[in-house]
Amino acid sequence: MGTIESKVFYFTKPGAENTDDVLRIVKTRAEELGIKTVIVASTTGATAVKAVEVLKGLKVVVVTHHAGFREPNTQEFTEENRRKVENAGGLVLTTTHAFAGIDRAMRRKFNMYLTGEIIANTLRTFGQGMKVACEIALMAADAGLVRTDEAVICIGGTGRGADTALVLTPVNSQDFFDLRIKEVLCKPHF
Repeated sequence: MGTIESKVFYFTKPGAENTDDVLRIVKTRAEELGIKTVIVASTTGATAVKAVEVLKGLKVVVVTHHAGFREPNTQEFTEENRRKVENAGGLVLTTTHAFAGIDRAMRRKFNMYLTGEIIANTLRTFGQGMKVACEIALMAADAGLVRTDEAVICIGGTGRGADTALVLTPVNSQDFFDLRIKEVLCKPHF
């Protein structure tokens, strides 16, 4: 039986202070595995701008919060950062969160949890970044920005910045239960 040895990095605290290390870890592992695509979660675009700078030569797909996430009629991802990412060759996807949408509306209006939010909360037991990394893989696949037959690296975080990175093969949201995480590259140690 074959084995694969891979190093996992654990951060002592979650959050943005880990972003530079996450990007360094991702770049190294992408080169080792021959991975060509990285999916990055970014709220304001600050993490996305760093990602396209550090991950030059890779396809970088950035997934933002949907419009109205924090308050109606607003987009947290700044136009300036969108221009920087796109000028560097990155792709920006703004769409409804795969684990939220109507499920969140039901929780807010009727105080009931549906499947998407239950899945999200289950993934959060491994850390917020784990939930985010899995969710953005679905969102990018559903938008047709990544293939479902090629491994990618997904980067998520807790609040702002990045603190979690996974190697996985994306699936469309309708195939969520076929999602398999191949490697955990880094995450907070809780």
